[in-house]
Amino acid sequence: MIRYLVKRLLVAVPTLLGITLVSFILVKAIPGDPTHALVGERTSPEVIERHRDRLGLDRPFLVQYGIFLANLSPLTVPAVRTEEVEGRTVRRVSLFKQPYLGRSYFTGTPVIRMILDKLPATARLAAGAMLLAVVFGLALGVVSALRPGSVWDRLCSLLAIGGISIPVFWAGLILILIFSYYLGWFPPSGMGGGALIFLVLPAVPLGSRSAAYLARVTRASMLEVAGSDHVVTARAKGLSRFRVVSRHIFRNSLIPIVTLAGLDFGSYLNGAVLTETIFSWDGIGRLAMNAILQRDYPVIIGCVLTGAVIFVAANILVDLSYALIDPRIRYDRQ
Repeated sequence: MIRYLVKRLLVAVPTLLGITLVSFILVKAIPGDPTHALVGERTSPEVIERHRDRLGLDRPFLVQYGIFLANLSPLTVPAVRTEEVEGRTVRRVSLFKQPYLGRSYFTGTPVIRMILDKLPATARLAAGAMLLAVVFGLALGVVSALRPGSVWDRLCSLLAIGGISIPVFWAGLILILIFSYYLGWFPPSGMGGGALIFLVLPAVPLGSRSAAYLARVTRASMLEVAGSDHVVTARAKGLSRFRVVSRHIFRNSLIPIVTLAGLDFGSYLNGAVLTETIFSWDGIGRLAMNAILQRDYPVIIGCVLTGAVIFVAANILVDLSYALIDPRIRYDRQ
């Protein structure tokens, strides 16, 4: 398994480099100039050019991308500074290490510090949403699989289709309207210093789509396994229904379920932009949204790269979990 893990990590390196290049190109393609948002539209062209020079936006694309890659390494790299000497603009090269992922154009705060400050809030929201998704998704899927074609199966299927079809932003607004303004059970927005009551409303719409998909995947996987030869043999031996379902059907149906749950959890950790915006949840998704509106390039790329790292790590962990679920899968031979 160690050898397989090393191979996956080596493959992840060029993947992440490709993501940095694509994200860098797309960010630069965003209309507008961050210096206009920083100093205002009516500022003189001389002031705008001075800020562009300070931020390095006047340099060629490959030079900017090279500086960004250099900031990802722990090594000290040369940096160019612009100074005014006797009325002339002089560029001096000095050894200076920028913070990891650079600094925000607007606050000057290191991007890595901004992301690490927002990550716990996003992780708490992701954990709450995934807990609701797993509990309700598996419950609906198991009930549907045990009674296919029954009224319960149709009801669970209807709930699953509704969870897939209803947009997250619409569900969030409806929950705020009913449970906050009309009933007054939960606060409409904010994090409340980490109180669990503030987590309920954001977690429900975020986890409802995953719960619906988990219900459908659980039902389909269990029905497929239920017709296998080893399940027929277990029933012929006279094993109880609970033991047949728990040990022979559900356990052998876990691979697609774990795959879907792991990838959804990785996407939640990337930052749920709509959910965090609607509920004023101060996480990575809201940080990325504000950075896009301000055209804060280092923060945007930092959020994208953080999400890519999390998603790659989630994929690797999901693949490694297969060996624990199914003993027939051996990574030491790969």
